[in-house]
Amino acid sequence: MLVDAENVRRSRWPNLSRQELVERCRSWAEARGFDLRVVFDGPAPEAAEDLVAAEPSADDWLAAHARERAPYWLVTSDRELRERAGADAERIVGGGAFLTELLS
Repeated sequence: MLVDAENVRRSRWPNLSRQELVERCRSWAEARGFDLRVVFDGPAPEAAEDLVAAEPSADDWLAAHARERAPYWLVTSDRELRERAGADAERIVGGGAFLTELLS
């Protein structure tokens, strides 16, 4: 599962903290047996294998590396990113829909 962190985090007000997003994504992925990568614009909230600190942007990292992880789920509401990184996705999930599931 590849998560566009800022897209998900900012899909609802008030925004989730970066750390809370990570914790909720980890719990969700672990419960379902998913390999997880949460991709941040710039520094991640901690150094961990499942977190990516992308430079110059999460979108660019996802577009460049998604295919390496096929089959994968892509979590983003960004239409351009869906086009750039979603070609090999098994499933594409909107950021807001995913956040709603994380919070339920």
